Amino acid sequence: MKTNIEKQHKGIAHKPAGQFEETRFEKIHNVIFEDSNMASVVVAEEMASLIRKKQAQGRKCVLGLATGSSPIKVYEELVRMHQEEGLSFANVVTFNLDEYLPMPKSSLQSYHYFMHEHLFDHVDIAPENIHIPDGTLESEEVVAYCLDYDKKIKDHGGLDFQLLGIGRTGHIGFNEPGSHVNSGTRIITLDHITRVDAAPAFLGIDNVPRKAITMGIATLSRAKRIVLLGWGQNKAAIIKKTIEGKISSQVPATYLQEHGNCTFVLDTAAGSELTRNKTPWLVESCEWTDELIAKAIVWLCGTTGKPVLSLTDKDYNDHGMADLLTMYDSYDLNIKMFNRLQHTITGWPGGKPKADDTHRPERAEPAKKRVIIFSPHPDDDVISMGGTFNRLVEQGHEVHVAYQTSGNIAVSDGDARKHAEIAQSVNPSQEGKKILEALDAKEDNTVDSPEVRKLKGNIRRSESYAATRYMGLEDKNVHFLDLPFYETGTVKKKPLSEEDIKLMMDLIRSIKPHQVYAAGDLADPHGTHKVCLDAVFESMQRLLDEPFMEDCWLWLYRGAWHEWDINEIEMAVPMSPSQVLKKRNAIFCHQSQKDGVMFQGDDSREFWMRAEERNRDTANRYKALGMASYAAMEAFVRHKFK
Repeated sequence: MKTNIEKQHKGIAHKPAGQFEETRFEKIHNVIFEDSNMASVVVAEEMASLIRKKQAQGRKCVLGLATGSSPIKVYEELVRMHQEEGLSFANVVTFNLDEYLPMPKSSLQSYHYFMHEHLFDHVDIAPENIHIPDGTLESEEVVAYCLDYDKKIKDHGGLDFQLLGIGRTGHIGFNEPGSHVNSGTRIITLDHITRVDAAPAFLGIDNVPRKAITMGIATLSRAKRIVLLGWGQNKAAIIKKTIEGKISSQVPATYLQEHGNCTFVLDTAAGSELTRNKTPWLVESCEWTDELIAKAIVWLCGTTGKPVLSLTDKDYNDHGMADLLTMYDSYDLNIKMFNRLQHTITGWPGGKPKADDTHRPERAEPAKKRVIIFSPHPDDDVISMGGTFNRLVEQGHEVHVAYQTSGNIAVSDGDARKHAEIAQSVNPSQEGKKILEALDAKEDNTVDSPEVRKLKGNIRRSESYAATRYMGLEDKNVHFLDLPFYETGTVKKKPLSEEDIKLMMDLIRSIKPHQVYAAGDLADPHGTHKVCLDAVFESMQRLLDEPFMEDCWLWLYRGAWHEWDINEIEMAVPMSPSQVLKKRNAIFCHQSQKDGVMFQGDDSREFWMRAEERNRDTANRYKALGMASYAAMEAFVRHKFK
């Protein structure tokens, strides 16, 4: 009987390990969806189907559950089905994978809190049927507790379904590199990368516990059915290694290659590094679209170390592209690609007035454009596109910057105290006294008071003004939207609301822009960029029927973590050494974010260092392909609404 996942992907039926039709490279069955929301609904439907099937048989349904950002939408859909379709959890028994140690159940970071917030408090599951590892245990109690945890799973007949996520170390549960295939539930020391990834939720890595209790590889591998969720570009490399690599204790998820009923459910970004997606010409005959040809030629240049115009027939033949040469001459392919790359480069991001714009990325007219730069946080504008920002202002366009969130959560208590103390020394007030008292009384990982949040937001505002003024922008063209979804005081945000969309639409409608720039960087480790991009897409989609939208183009930039692939780039804006320095100085205006940033991900460099290296690397990649040499480049992709 096919699962719901298989029904959604006709022709991709589950095969036992080692028997795959997708490619000779893959050792784990996987399906790829356009986005994680759609995929989550399908996974939830399979789980609901299993619950109902067990109900009809009068039997318990035993689920192994995961935490983290990956399964949130799955749980939302299960809750929706319970509330709107009558899905009952009365026969469901759950066993969670893991929990931090030590970790009070009431802590906002505990998996006990997470599961009740996202699932258990909203369905009719019996409390006695919920099992989550206890993070309050004393060290001498842990071994006996873990043995009993495994026994309880066995006594319930084993796991009918195990839901998993995957960490960038390849961990499943908290089974870190080095975990043995026969390991049971146990205490484990967390890998540094795992702790770095958890740091945003704890407002800094120093607050992340070093140990955890986790189901072992053997425990979860005995589940009758396993579904692993993988979302986003950050997971692409480990997904490839897990699905295509050798089984190794250094990548614990590779043990799943030996499971007889396991499916990896991925979004497009997470599956992007798989051979059949990244280099499909190495797998089978391709339908050679212009986009695929561009991707293949850029890859071929990187593989051979040659610029575009130096590629030969032999290069194409030796690297799996012989069928391409039956359709096109290599000289024609090279010239076409060279011109494509050349036409993306422009020093006029707003369009060059009175110039032939046939082969330019932007329109020549109107010569002076109205521009909105949407910045998810109060520094993404200068970090991600500071050079282009500066060009647009210097070339006389009407530039507006809109900061979508206050960014208050990224200001440390130490910075807040420093500013509050300065304010008190200059002009003592009851409000200042209240802020200092709130900071004194604050315990680790607790939510800031409204007064402290306001102060932290104002710190980010003043830094933003410093940067935009340095760029030559008037204060009246700087907009602080403070979208409500962000204003929770915690890393976890509210869903995007109609109020958020209205604020966005009102600003766009008032400016009537010819250009909109927005952050397309979905590798943001705490997810705000994605929500802010969704807000841009939704608000502009709703405005499509308005006359001004006929002349409005949306350009997507990326942030500090990743750059667009060269074959994706549609506009590349070169920067001179002096412009690189000006961008750096604008970033320095955001002093609260300069040192000891809470949300820097796995990269210890400061944001200005990452931005410069990324921009320099983009320029070097263009140079390696045979283009002119520049100090740095910022890159953009145009989004076209359907």
